[in-house]
Amino acid sequence: MNYRMLVFTGMLLILLGGCKSNPKDQDQLLNSDVVNNPNSASNQEDRSLLPIIAFEETEHDFGRIIEGETVSFNFTFTNTGKKDLVIADVSTSCGCTVPSYPKTAIRPGESGTIKIAFNSKGRRGFQTKTIVVVANTQPNVTQLKIKSQVIAPGAE
Repeated sequence: MNYRMLVFTGMLLILLGGCKSNPKDQDQLLNSDVVNNPNSASNQEDRSLLPIIAFEETEHDFGRIIEGETVSFNFTFTNTGKKDLVIADVSTSCGCTVPSYPKTAIRPGESGTIKIAFNSKGRRGFQTKTIVVVANTQPNVTQLKIKSQVIAPGAE
């Protein structure tokens, strides 16, 4: 039993020892100060120092689309705050909706986009999907929506 544990530990150390970060990748890593949200549970921190994510629009209507089409839309935003904006995660209410978002910090005054692709295969009728954006803002969650009416092929 001890022999197995020793072999396992040795293998684990070998595997972990090979996981060295590439110095070139260091420029891509975010500084912990950027990710730190100075707002606390006591809600007594200065909110004027936080990043602010300001979307041009928070809802998009694709209108009528034919079932099976994949449509996409770019939600454009600007960091109107005083600190770097970091988007930690973007999730959707359905696997038919796929997000793509910036993985690097957005400086104050800079803009970015969150691309949403909606696959209408098997989704006939009125569709509303919610996109949840989690960032180092206050509040830290912003909701976006897409809508469409998916019609059967040839039913135009």
